[in-house]
Amino acid sequence: MCDMATTRGELGDTLSSLSLFADLSAAELESVAHIVDERRFAAGERILRQGLSGSGFYIILAGEAAIRVDGKEYGKLGRGDFFGEISALLGDPPVADIVAGRELHCAIIPGPALEQFMVGHPQVMFRMLQSEARKLRTATRWRS
Repeated sequence: MCDMATTRGELGDTLSSLSLFADLSAAELESVAHIVDERRFAAGERILRQGLSGSGFYIILAGEAAIRVDGKEYGKLGRGDFFGEISALLGDPPVADIVAGRELHCAIIPGPALEQFMVGHPQVMFRMLQSEARKLRTATRWRS
């Protein structure tokens, strides 16, 4: 599934440097590297489209992306951030557009594999939940 020049070991090393995966052992990181796809997106490319189907859980390995809702920018995502979790977990369409601000390199866990991965790695699920709580807090501020 890893279609870049990156080896599984290099991908595991990259993932281990991200807070989401910081608690995983080397063997667990290697197993993650086997279920992810890697993809690069050009600057300006829309990765997810608001209201249309999403297909995976994206983790930013390098680059930057913008979060846009109804054309208005609400924030930026960078290395270690993730998106697509709502669509992947709930099957709902994305609630925002995600647009590459500059070349973006992502690891993608396909939607069907995400639940099984999370159940098998509760520490990652907990870190994801913490991040979701921070996003909710920020979204609440946007509406103020």
